[in-house]
Amino acid sequence: MQTVILTAKEVRQLMPMADCMEWVAGALEKYSTGRSVNPLRRGVLIPDGRGLVVLMPGYLSQPEALGLKAVTIFHGNHGTELDSHQGVVVLFDTQTGVPTAILDASEVTAIRTAAASGVATRLLARADADTLAVLGSGVQARTHIEAMLVARPVTIVRVYSPNRENRERLATWFRRRTDATVDAVDTAREAVEGASIVCTTTSAKEPVVEGEWLSPGTHINAVGACIPKARELDDAAVAKARMFVDSRESAMNESGDFLLAREAGAIGDDAIEGEIGELLAGRIDGRRTDGEITLFNSLGIAVEDLATAHHVLARALEQDVGARVALGGLRDAGD
Repeated sequence: MQTVILTAKEVRQLMPMADCMEWVAGALEKYSTGRSVNPLRRGVLIPDGRGLVVLMPGYLSQPEALGLKAVTIFHGNHGTELDSHQGVVVLFDTQTGVPTAILDASEVTAIRTAAASGVATRLLARADADTLAVLGSGVQARTHIEAMLVARPVTIVRVYSPNRENRERLATWFRRRTDATVDAVDTAREAVEGASIVCTTTSAKEPVVEGEWLSPGTHINAVGACIPKARELDDAAVAKARMFVDSRESAMNESGDFLLAREAGAIGDDAIEGEIGELLAGRIDGRRTDGEITLFNSLGIAVEDLATAHHVLARALEQDVGARVALGGLRDAGD
């Protein structure tokens, strides 16, 4: 059996956003209905704090997929040609354990994370949501704009990042590719006020969104803070919103937006309304009124990577994309 190796460019080619949203929706529903194995991620931090490596193993029952993502996170890469997230997704044959594919994880992570936000937005944002605020100007900012354009009839996009050059570059990139009005603005508040969808895709450790800026009916996708001591939303923003997550277990162990607001007494353990997969399965209610504020607090889970990688591999085999190498241990005939 040969192992398929796929580069970032090849992954991107095989992974359009609209399709990925469907794949991720299926994975989230299976996760929330007990048809997967998805332990908490494990990480190792370099002692001086410049980066970490995270391992995310898992198993998905259908489509059957077994594997892991190993990813590094180096926020010092911001402003360079390198993505802050690097790594690989490895798939294994579910009958023999032989590695079937190795995919560049940067594109898998970039697209599937935004796809999960797209699924949440499709479920929770108002049907007429047309004004998008994006905080951040990196890869996740780009893919989140793409996902929001798929999920809702967005006609206005406001981008804010502390780096003027970066936010102008991102806005210019989208002006050439969409009919929406795309503006780079000077403050986070200017981006958020009046927006019907807000996506936070930053590396901030302290809040970048204040609750008083949020309009009735806003939907928030909070993506950037994936460790217990980092947050993108202040206590007021979290307290005003009905919170949904990809994984309750992950949120209660890893989400700084949830944990720090709870520590401050702004919310209780019951602040998490449920998982996106439970919404998809019809087990809980989503948006109840046009005026309520909803929040998708995204941590990212392994089954999103596995489902995505499974479908990308199938397309690679159909289209003869990627390199093939012989991996997998063979017993010596004399054993």
